[in-house]
Amino acid sequence: MKIVRVYTGDDGQSHFEDIETSYPIVDATGKKSALEKATGIVFRQTGGDYNLDFHNAPRRQYVINLVGGVEIEVGDGSKRILRAGDVLLAEDTEGQGHISRALNDEPRHSIFVTLD
Repeated sequence: MKIVRVYTGDDGQSHFEDIETSYPIVDATGKKSALEKATGIVFRQTGGDYNLDFHNAPRRQYVINLVGGVEIEVGDGSKRILRAGDVLLAEDTEGQGHISRALNDEPRHSIFVTLD
């Protein structure tokens, strides 16, 4: 599974990186990643008019889109569209941050899994 990572580079701007999930554990239930500690979970709904200018992630967190999508723009102007089922690892807790925009005027339902 691919995870899109947003992080702050040495230049103070946010950037994208694609991470492939590894599955080192194989048992009767299938392949699994290693356990990663989390500190909480937040369920969120955003409206179709959601457009948040440059901002930082408040903490390291996974964002899992359930319904709808989001366009993320980072400091160098690169953009990614994340749809239902996509996972974002937000780690740009300082620096310029990123922009988040709703897609197609549709609401989005997502889960935030906090890591710090």
